[in-house]
Amino acid sequence: MSKLRAEPARVTPGVHTNMSPIARILTAAAALAAVTAGVATAQNFSLNPTYGTLNLTAGFQPDPQVVAVQSGGSLNAQTLSSSCRGFIANAPDVRINYTPGTGLPLIISANASADTTLVVNGPDGSWYCDDDSGTAGLNPMVRFNNPRGGQYDIWIGTYGNASLQPAQLAISELTSQ
Repeated sequence: MSKLRAEPARVTPGVHTNMSPIARILTAAAALAAVTAGVATAQNFSLNPTYGTLNLTAGFQPDPQVVAVQSGGSLNAQTLSSSCRGFIANAPDVRINYTPGTGLPLIISANASADTTLVVNGPDGSWYCDDDSGTAGLNPMVRFNNPRGGQYDIWIGTYGNASLQPAQLAISELTSQ
C-alpha cells in the first residue's frame, strides 16, 4: 500500500511567494480586473424594460404596434454573439409577451435616421440580431416565421458608437419598417 504525498508547491517565475495574504488578494483582484476590463456586462433581461411591455396576441390591432425609443447604449452587442452589431443598453428597451396564432409571422423592426441594429432575446433563450435587413436601407429587422409564445426582450442599438438616437420600434405580423 503506497502512501499519498502532497505535491510540492509550484513556483511561477517572477511571482513572489513571500507575499502577505492581503498582497496576494490585491494582486489576484488586479489580475481579475485586467482580464475582465474589456468584457461588456451581459444584457439583463430580468430588468424592467426602459420603454415598456406590450402584451400581444396574434391578430393584434393596430398593426404595426409602434414604440418611440432612443437607440443605443454603452455596451457592445458583439459580446453576445459575433453576428450582433451596435451599442445597446443593459436593460431591454421593450418587452413583448406574445401569444401566437396560426400562420402569421412576428416581425420586429426599427426605423431611424441613424444606422440602428436589433438584438432580441427570444422565448427559447436564444439571441437574434440584425443590422440592415429592414425595408429601408440601414433599418434592422428580425422575423420569426413560426413565432413561439412567450417573452421577447428587445434592444435597439446604434451602429458604430454609443450615442443615443431617436428611433421607432415596430412590431407587426404583416410588414417591417
